[in-house]
Amino acid sequence: MSKLIIISGATATGKSDLAVEVATEIKGEIISADSMQLYKGMNIGTAKLTLEERRGIPHHFLDVVNVKEDVTVSWYQELARAKIDELRSQNKNVVVVGGTGLYIKAILDDLNFPETDPEVREKLNLEAGKIGGDAMHERLSKLDPAAGLAIPKENVRRVVRALEVIEITGKPFTAILPRENSTKYPDAMRFGLAMDRESLDIRIDSRVKKMWDLGFVDEVEALINEGMLEAKTAQAAIGYAQIIRMKHGAMSEAEAIEDTARATRQYARRQETWFSKDLRITWLSAKSNLLERTDSVLQAILKS
Repeated sequence: MSKLIIISGATATGKSDLAVEVATEIKGEIISADSMQLYKGMNIGTAKLTLEERRGIPHHFLDVVNVKEDVTVSWYQELARAKIDELRSQNKNVVVVGGTGLYIKAILDDLNFPETDPEVREKLNLEAGKIGGDAMHERLSKLDPAAGLAIPKENVRRVVRALEVIEITGKPFTAILPRENSTKYPDAMRFGLAMDRESLDIRIDSRVKKMWDLGFVDEVEALINEGMLEAKTAQAAIGYAQIIRMKHGAMSEAEAIEDTARATRQYARRQETWFSKDLRITWLSAKSNLLERTDSVLQAILKS
């Protein structure tokens, strides 16, 4: 029986490198569960592994849509499950890796996504245009604190979708999430990378600086030319949104760098809170070296 390994945790904890090591050892393929690495050309700002860093391991759900497109969790759920089932039917091991908690939950658990209501959606979009994304996110957090943790306030489209579900169903958006450990893949082995906040903050600040050094601003300029501003999701990504605002004169470059680091630190807190509630996760220290983390996962696989 092929193995299904899930590696999750906050941004900048080293998930992608661990996934490559584990996949190399177990001769597996990797499924990305990162909602922004789906987009072609969004490389530096999403810390997407280069082809060299992937070391020949097939990676699925990287670079599959262009920045003009908006995608949904239900779309991802259907395609990701189909790919996992396809690989496992070929007796191939699968490593799912990412920090988008709702994407991982969509793979594992039976989420029921209600249909959209155009009138409700339009009303909420108009309201978001009037009062702003922060106010809409604050409303969502009051109505459904768990959804507020899962959805970044920068992603107004997803905030609006969650509020739409609440209005249509009369229930919290996260009411679609199972309360029990029922899962499509009961044999999945779950691991998470954890790091103390001070160390993670330092790592995040360093990562943001490195992104700028690698040409992050040029990447965003190229994506704007490719139509990034024509859709809502891609342009709301952390870092991309700040550089777009910088390009529009709303902040200086120094302010964009600082705001990107701040927003990333906040996002990491939300990820930690989200994943900490899942008792199926075996936690590993992100401060241990890569070989130690890999060995911990491999030993657990051998015992299973």
